[in-house]
Amino acid sequence: MPNLKSRIKSELDPIEVASREEIQSLQLSRLKKTLEHAYKNVPFYKDSFDKAGVHPSDISSLSDLSKFPFLVKQDLRDNYPFGLFAVPREEVVRIHASSGTTGKPTVVGYTNNDIDTWADLVARSIYAAGGRAGDIIHIAYGYGLFTGGLGAHYGAERLGCTVIPMSGGQTEKQVQLIQDFKPKIIMVTPSYMLNLIEEFERQGIDPRETSLKIGIFGAEPWTNAMRKEIEERTGIDAVDIYGLSEVMGPGVASECVESKDGPVIWEDHFYPEIIDPVTGEVLPDGEEGELVFTSLTKEALPVIRYRTRDLTKLLPPTSRGMRRIGKITGRSDDMLIIRGVNVFPTQIEELLLKIPELAPIYLIEVSKDGNLDSVSVSVELDQSAAGVSIDRREEVVKQLQHLVKTYVGITIKINLQAPGEMERSVGKAKRVIDRR
Repeated sequence: MPNLKSRIKSELDPIEVASREEIQSLQLSRLKKTLEHAYKNVPFYKDSFDKAGVHPSDISSLSDLSKFPFLVKQDLRDNYPFGLFAVPREEVVRIHASSGTTGKPTVVGYTNNDIDTWADLVARSIYAAGGRAGDIIHIAYGYGLFTGGLGAHYGAERLGCTVIPMSGGQTEKQVQLIQDFKPKIIMVTPSYMLNLIEEFERQGIDPRETSLKIGIFGAEPWTNAMRKEIEERTGIDAVDIYGLSEVMGPGVASECVESKDGPVIWEDHFYPEIIDPVTGEVLPDGEEGELVFTSLTKEALPVIRYRTRDLTKLLPPTSRGMRRIGKITGRSDDMLIIRGVNVFPTQIEELLLKIPELAPIYLIEVSKDGNLDSVSVSVELDQSAAGVSIDRREEVVKQLQHLVKTYVGITIKINLQAPGEMERSVGKAKRVIDRR
């Protein structure tokens, strides 16, 4: 492996600003190799390709990929733990896994080259967010089997940054270390960043007066309204990083700080498609649907047409030569159907953030009232609104109910909580409890 110092990123990679023709030519070359690698070395892929009547040699254009079958999360669980590895297990140098809260965990493996690529792409992502060699980065993503902490860590070191590997939790200590070590950048979930902001304020520290200039937020969907909330309360640039463990981890796509107009997909390593989540039909750029990824360079665990379940759309290039994804509007598998209406938690979040007295701390609970669905939303008052009158609180409740009825089309009950009263997450925020 090359010496770390020789790999420190100090400028854009040429492929980041290449033409669409150059990018697509590289994608096609790598796609052919990936399909062949998967077909030859993973029995699951050979079986699924054969059943679908396709072969890697059928690829003559990128659009031919649509002939191939999808990979879904259940396929990873069915082949638990190492059944989808395309290299001998002895060549796998790292294993990550999901929490497995809804069944067997999904296991992913990495060769030395995979880890190297991952570090390069996270370094590219941090650079796009405005980070540079020598910057101090406070990492509050969880470490361990979750890909967030170590993925961010290796990328920050590859960029040449000074890393504070704090991980999640210990909120008071997080604030202390930010005050003492004075990092320029923080990498954390957006919901936990709000916890940190509250802790700064609780300690009498103005979050706008800290050393932080850049926040790189991912691991959960978040809205532009939440971006505005974080930026106004801290004075930082809030940048979106996207990834998922099955595809690599953080750094599959990341926003550029100069535009902040959606994460740029690093298309030299991942080929994106948007499909109709019901029919599986590939949709044109600009239309919203389910995001599907095919890895182009992964050795240990190639993924072919992996259905992420994230709902978004592909957008044209801006700051880089590669396409972007829009904000994740929800997931095709966590969509709530309430009395025939499709509802996503992010819709509720967008609306509550329109009301200044409300904080972006909420929990949606769905239950049955007889034979009908019933939805209640617990939401906190913002700290600045702690002293508002009872009459104004009643107005806030009615305002939110009206907004949800108007824009989402459902009637909800609202439990208004005092500031700090609701349970805080230290990782991905739990936004929905479905009791039906």
